[in-house]
Amino acid sequence: MSNLINRADRRETVPFHGRNLHFVGIGGCGMSGLALMLRNRGAHVTGSDQSAGEMVLRLDDAGIDVRVGPAMQSLPEGTDLVIASAAIKPDHPEILAAQAKGIEWVTYAEALGLAQRGMTGVSIAGTHGKSTTTAMTSWVGIDCGLDPSVIVGATCSQLGGGSRTGSRFIPTGKMQDRPGVLVCEACEFNRSFHHHRPKIGLINNIEEDHLDYYSSLDEIIGSFRDFARLIPHASEGGKLLIAESGAHRREITAGLDCAVATFGFSPEADYQVVYDAAANRVGVLSDGHWIQGWNNAMPGSHNALNSAAAGIINHWLGADWDDIATALCRFGGLDRRSQWLGTRQLVSGATVKVYDDYGHHPTECEKTLRALRSAHNPERMICIFQPHQHSRTRFLLEQFATSFSSADEVIVPHIYFVRDSEAEKTRVCAQDLADRLEARGTRATHIGSFDAIVEHLESHCRDGDLVVTMGAGPVNNIAKDFLARGGSNSELSSALREQVA
Repeated sequence: MSNLINRADRRETVPFHGRNLHFVGIGGCGMSGLALMLRNRGAHVTGSDQSAGEMVLRLDDAGIDVRVGPAMQSLPEGTDLVIASAAIKPDHPEILAAQAKGIEWVTYAEALGLAQRGMTGVSIAGTHGKSTTTAMTSWVGIDCGLDPSVIVGATCSQLGGGSRTGSRFIPTGKMQDRPGVLVCEACEFNRSFHHHRPKIGLINNIEEDHLDYYSSLDEIIGSFRDFARLIPHASEGGKLLIAESGAHRREITAGLDCAVATFGFSPEADYQVVYDAAANRVGVLSDGHWIQGWNNAMPGSHNALNSAAAGIINHWLGADWDDIATALCRFGGLDRRSQWLGTRQLVSGATVKVYDDYGHHPTECEKTLRALRSAHNPERMICIFQPHQHSRTRFLLEQFATSFSSADEVIVPHIYFVRDSEAEKTRVCAQDLADRLEARGTRATHIGSFDAIVEHLESHCRDGDLVVTMGAGPVNNIAKDFLARGGSNSELSSALREQVA
């Protein structure tokens, strides 16, 4: 009897069906996405968050009860499992309430690993490019008929937001009727990706980051090596795709039981990527033989690599290369990744393009600015960069100072404070970064408030300028305010029009 005939008799393998789940800190991209997915898989879901936002409104529209405001002292009636975001401390009132009643609680990362059980898990890891590659991989799978489930830490309109619930079994291709695909972004902070249970893993790159948690680059490499060891033996279908260059490949792959393949621009890679920057054209070769090519909507060599990784993984999952190329051509990008927000016409008649990007690590900033300059060739490029965390700014200050050479001017607002101690705030400030940039020959100014920066742009911008806000904090509000002041003299992107509406 075929697998298709037996499919209806198979039992639910994800351990959430029929349970009453309460999400603490439900408003984040990943948490809200997981909540929606598990609700769609048969769980009853409630949640709480300190403040309302776009994700909370989306949950409300989906019929999920979310309490907004100060932490509750008790849990919703019937709760039998609490899932807490990475920002929630063990002494949070709702965690204490769970412990007092003997109710199990797990972290978001632990819940994500549990959700991958019984599925074909795909975990996308690396210091940079995780969200973009996760979204690309997911979109290609959708467009090729693989119908994956998705959890990504960003908003992508083509995915319907930051998550989707796909088929329980792969519906088509070489892996038809295998357990359904679940594509997840795998974050290395706090070693949270060690809770994943991937069948297929990707490591895009490895650099120094999260040095408030890791003591050194060697420790970071060790953490990625432990992540790679989670992938099952090659005989069980376990595969790792790792960058030929920039991912400490030899240290990571030594002794692995899974199959390993490399990708990158080097001819020595198992999958060689070729990139024509002028045409934004990407191609892939294997063993010197041409496989396929496509045009990327997202500019830059880093996105060429991201798209190639997405293509290779989907081919492993059973998709045809011709269909993969068509899907990659149709991927339009995701929010806050080299995202065009609109065009502003000033009273003077000057026309200014406005972009936004989530980059908050030196390499991300450098590559994104270089790609924007290459793609648009502006008269001037003005970057408003909001440093994310005082510890990251302090540890990587010299690297940041060399990452903005493609910009004609950098404006630095106050550092976005998150996770760090109050003592850490005294060790570095935004002016320190502006001074380092000036010393390296990049024109830089520290302007503390967002309102003052918008005023500066109003008086300072000239025709042909490109303004890009950059950072993991709320710096994109500067771009939105600048465009909003233009009223009818601003051409807004479709995504921004929806937000304004």
